[in-house]
Amino acid sequence: ECANIRGWWDYFEYGCYCDSRGSGTPVDELDRCCQVHDKCYDDAKRLYGCWPFWTLYIYYCASGYPSCVGNFTKCKKIVCECDSKAAMCFARSPYNNWNYDMNQQYCK
Repeated sequence: ECANIRGWWDYFEYGCYCDSRGSGTPVDELDRCCQVHDKCYDDAKRLYGCWPFWTLYIYYCASGYPSCVGNFTKCKKIVCECDSKAAMCFARSPYNNWNYDMNQQYCK
C-alpha cells in the first residue's frame, strides 16, 4: 500500500503465482513478482526456520516505499524485506485484468 495504489486483494488469484497455487511459467512481469516473492518466503522458511505467513512486523513508508527499519528479529526483518521487494516490484509492473482469476490450466 505504500508503493502502490492497489490493495493486496487485487493480487490474490492473479496469474499463476499470486496465490497459493504457484506453478508453471509466470504469465507476465507482475506474476513473476509473485513467483520471486514465493521463493523469498520459501527461502525464509527453509534457511531460517521462519513462518512468513504468521510473522508480524512493522514497516514504515519512506519516500513512497516500504522500509524495514527497526528492532526486528531475524525472521521479521527477512519477511519484511520479502514483502517490501514484492511491493516495489508490483508498483513498477503493469496490471493486466485478463490475468486476474485466470483459468489455472494455463499454469502447467
